[in-house]
Amino acid sequence: MKVRRTHRPKWYKTCAFRVSKGKKRIRYKERKKQMYLIVGLGNPTKTYEGTRHNVGFAMIDVLADKFSIDVTTKKHKALVGKGMIEGMKVILAKPQTYMNLSGESVREIIDFYKIEPENIIVIYDDISLDVGRLRIRKKGSAGGHNGIKNIIAHLGTQEFPRIRVGIGEKPKDWDLADYVLSKYSKAEQEAFKEAADSVIGAVKLMVWDDVDGAMNQFNAKKRDA
Repeated sequence: MKVRRTHRPKWYKTCAFRVSKGKKRIRYKERKKQMYLIVGLGNPTKTYEGTRHNVGFAMIDVLADKFSIDVTTKKHKALVGKGMIEGMKVILAKPQTYMNLSGESVREIIDFYKIEPENIIVIYDDISLDVGRLRIRKKGSAGGHNGIKNIIAHLGTQEFPRIRVGIGEKPKDWDLADYVLSKYSKAEQEAFKEAADSVIGAVKLMVWDDVDGAMNQFNAKKRDA
């Protein structure tokens, strides 16, 4: 029976199975020692559960379920859980500071676990993308998102990977605050599930330092930007 292998960066097969010494083997060992922080942005309390603005929290729940990680420990102003994704150590986190102060929690977590900014993956909502679409980036500005703005302020850098998840454009007759705090329609549920599957695939690549691969495979087409 043919065994299906999970995706790895191009250097993985060489360093893991063919090279006993050298830079690639060392790089493999170094990566295995690292830890990733995967943060989903949202607002706490049941009032905000299932809303578009809380898609970051929802995606953390999806990852927690997929990889059997319990995200219920209250620590560092967040709900956190430690586990493994594709053989890499990860912390899943849902800051409980409310969206606009997300950076307070992120700062505490990375200081405690000594995590570098390039090993942080932040998942959050984007109204410029259709529901179900993703936009992955290695770094960048906040783009008007207050949660990301606060994280950048606390980290002192914009250079951390992020996954923007489309929640759909605001209808013309809606107030923006009302729209982002609304829930998905029944017709949008299938697109949300597709986004969840894409986030799982993207994260599996990103924890192996293959952000480019994740961008190429999962980024939305330009017409959705």
